[in-house]
Amino acid sequence: MSYEMIAVVMFAGMMLMLMTGQRVFGAIGFVGALAGLLLWGTGGVDVPFAAAMKLMKWYPLLTLPMFIFMGYVLSESKIADDLYKMFHVWMGPVRGGLAIGTIGLMVLISAMNGLSVAGMAIGATIALPELLRRGYDKIMVTGVIQAGSSLGILVPPSVVLVLYAMIARQPVGQLWLAGVIPGLMMAAMFILYIYVRCRLDPKLGPPLPPEERDIPRAEKLRLLRAGALPLVIFFVMMFPFVKGWTSLVESSAIGAMAAFVAAVLKRRMTREVFENSVRNTLAISCMFMWIILAALGFGAIFDGLGAVRAIENLFTEQLGLSPWMILILMQLSFIIMGTFLDDTAMLVIVAPLYVPLVGELGFDLIWYGVLYTITTQIAYMTPPFGYNLFLMRAMAPPQISLTDIYRSIVPFALVMVVALALVMAFPQIALWLPDYVYGK
Repeated sequence: MSYEMIAVVMFAGMMLMLMTGQRVFGAIGFVGALAGLLLWGTGGVDVPFAAAMKLMKWYPLLTLPMFIFMGYVLSESKIADDLYKMFHVWMGPVRGGLAIGTIGLMVLISAMNGLSVAGMAIGATIALPELLRRGYDKIMVTGVIQAGSSLGILVPPSVVLVLYAMIARQPVGQLWLAGVIPGLMMAAMFILYIYVRCRLDPKLGPPLPPEERDIPRAEKLRLLRAGALPLVIFFVMMFPFVKGWTSLVESSAIGAMAAFVAAVLKRRMTREVFENSVRNTLAISCMFMWIILAALGFGAIFDGLGAVRAIENLFTEQLGLSPWMILILMQLSFIIMGTFLDDTAMLVIVAPLYVPLVGELGFDLIWYGVLYTITTQIAYMTPPFGYNLFLMRAMAPPQISLTDIYRSIVPFALVMVVALALVMAFPQIALWLPDYVYGK
């Protein structure tokens, strides 16, 4: 059997295993280990072993539990609730102001946690009931929650970009910095859309009534201080890293400690909060480590077969496709896969093929990491089986139907497609900040 055919059988076998409902890391790791055993005999078991050693020696992986712990401490201690109250008071008088404030909340939640699920949970439980009670259009605000929560995998510290960094062998710090401007740009585009839409149709997002706006200035300032605490923690964590005073791992430890100290000083660090934060941190960190281990083992086999070169030859020599056409086809395949897989599964399945191919085609892998992440955000919200759609269905109140959820996401998905096109057309949107910081 030719190496190309072996690669096809491996890929098909992995997809078949995933369709049986097995855990992602189990399906991918099993196919990789079995292929190594059949190809090279008992020596093939060295491949997953070497992958495990590489994982254990990867120092930046220590950032993963640190940032996850920071996010859960801020979430479990209700510091995120203070954040929403601040946006509620300061943005309420503007048409669509609470929806705009919700996008701001989602950006800061993303900067605290790095997971889209956390933003979705906080938005659906804190912001959504309040927006509906204030007379906001249910379809628009459902889209706001879903679109805002998707920023969690792009705005640093993104856990997904840590996973991409490990698989693509790229610096985590550069990837995080590359996600800053595209993430803020996308948030600004969401805010602009909400503002214009509510100006044209005021009943979609009515301002707070005058009696609720008359809050004493002292109370407004108190809420501003309470809501600004996550910003202070993020600044304390990232400023030394950007200035070059600390490494990424050291900055993540500073962030985790700052969040813990903040919860203690606000007298919210109870035994229950600490236990929930540690348990959730352990569960998610272990899940990601298993996925990375499986991806490294599978990728090593795939690389060893020369599958990437064969597929590149198929696209460029036999089919005559240009590098940009191949790149666009890759992004379309992510959107299709996103209808039934989450972001980590998509990355692990196609990374052994796509990431080396992108490098062979002459594209920047840091830039491609941002493209992958934005495309994943779009895929998350693509009917009929987008990951975020079903998360929203599980968390939304009964008056919001699945049809409402599908309708709500259309304009925001179009905004994200525009953002993706801008980053593809102007790579410096993603690359300027890492080039500036690391160039210094």
